[in-house]
Amino acid sequence: MPVSSSIRNKKVKSVLFTLPKPETEKSPYFDLAKKHNLKIDFRSFIHVEGVPAKDFRKDKINLADFTAVIFTSRNAADHYFRICEEMRFEVPADMKYFCLSENIALYLQKYIQYRKRKIFFGKQSAADLADLLKKHTAENFLYPCSDVAGEETQNFLQTNGYTFTTAVLFKTVCSDLSDLADVFYDIIVFFSPSSIQSLYKNFPDFQQNNTRLAAFGPTTHKALLDRELILDIPAPSPKAPSMTMALDEYIKLANK
Repeated sequence: MPVSSSIRNKKVKSVLFTLPKPETEKSPYFDLAKKHNLKIDFRSFIHVEGVPAKDFRKDKINLADFTAVIFTSRNAADHYFRICEEMRFEVPADMKYFCLSENIALYLQKYIQYRKRKIFFGKQSAADLADLLKKHTAENFLYPCSDVAGEETQNFLQTNGYTFTTAVLFKTVCSDLSDLADVFYDIIVFFSPSSIQSLYKNFPDFQQNNTRLAAFGPTTHKALLDRELILDIPAPSPKAPSMTMALDEYIKLANK
């Protein structure tokens, strides 16, 4: 991956990931830091706040109407079971759960007895669940999500004629980043358009200067470019399907 220009071809010593710090030291980000002797920090530019039960009631969604739930994230699971508790709704023992990944499915053990419930999971997207969902076309699905939920799952369900209701149970909120006002990094890594929105909410006069910017996913790329910023490190790509691989390739060139 070529470095943008000679002006921006400066040695990389520090990287800020706009994510919470990984829970274990086995993260590939730490391997990257060790390999290139980098100072890395983690700071989530956004956080999630649950929709209170009193606000949820305004949507007039009756939890008892649904025979299955589709989870696209751990946050969705957390806030589904939270709202059930706040609404004093006892989840039926025969409720079916469709999860986008096995990790989300296993996470449900926090709330239910995994082996005694009907849990199905795909690899990473709603399309992965297609074969499973075909066997459950009679279900009435609840789709818990955030106020900035991706359209992929909703579009898939609509296109394939499933009966479902979208329930906004949590909101993505910009975090306070005022303590970063005078802190500078060689690379800042973004994973969502919301994080870029947070950057400008906190620092309306942000100037990129020599800071290199990395972004994961086409919608994040677009959000950066819409701000007329230089996207130095896009991912995924055929040669670098992960952000760590894209960063590794870039830093090897920049730190020659």
